[in-house]
Amino acid sequence: MTVRVLLVDDQALFREALAMLLGVHPDIEVVGEAGDGAEALTKAGTVAPDVVLMDLRMPVLDGVAATRRLRTEHPGVRVIALTTFDDDDDVFAALRAGALGYLLKDVSSARLAEAVLAAARGESVLQPSVAAKLVARIAAEPTDPAPLTVALSERELEVVRLLAGGRSNREIAAALFLAEGTVKNHVTNVLGKLDARDRTQAALRARELGLL
Repeated sequence: MTVRVLLVDDQALFREALAMLLGVHPDIEVVGEAGDGAEALTKAGTVAPDVVLMDLRMPVLDGVAATRRLRTEHPGVRVIALTTFDDDDDVFAALRAGALGYLLKDVSSARLAEAVLAAARGESVLQPSVAAKLVARIAAEPTDPAPLTVALSERELEVVRLLAGGRSNREIAAALFLAEGTVKNHVTNVLGKLDARDRTQAALRARELGLL
């Protein structure tokens, strides 16, 4: 199934370049562009995207506010923040607003396409530096987490450690010499055992439990 993508960025030239890069991928279709968050909300209602690539710092309505409203008005749409900045305020604001992923604009076209497909499947996608920030934030906050009901296997521990580093299923599969489908099954098991709704929450829960 082709993944429908809406591009949201206040720089027209960047949107055009992004559309060209993603347009060559057979499983991705760019169905619209918007220059600010308000326009993105309008476009989302007409072009029905599966994934929105959202810049954060834009006029009229910024990316964080637009993401929050998108998640409310179009809960089935997955949002990936795609921005130049990875300072803590931007990262945590975007994730709290409901972004499923956070990537920087220097990401490779192959990695971006993979992230779009992963987001469409409901997988969170984080730049490694962003994943590190999340781990650091949790490490600085004292917690007393409930113990696991069912322990993770050695293989699941390997998977969750790579997952927490921002690796995609394909990258985890390559690192562990496993089939991608096998990794997907391990990730599903990890989410269940950690009682996590997505990969980001799984990484945070694993850090709380001292598994990382």
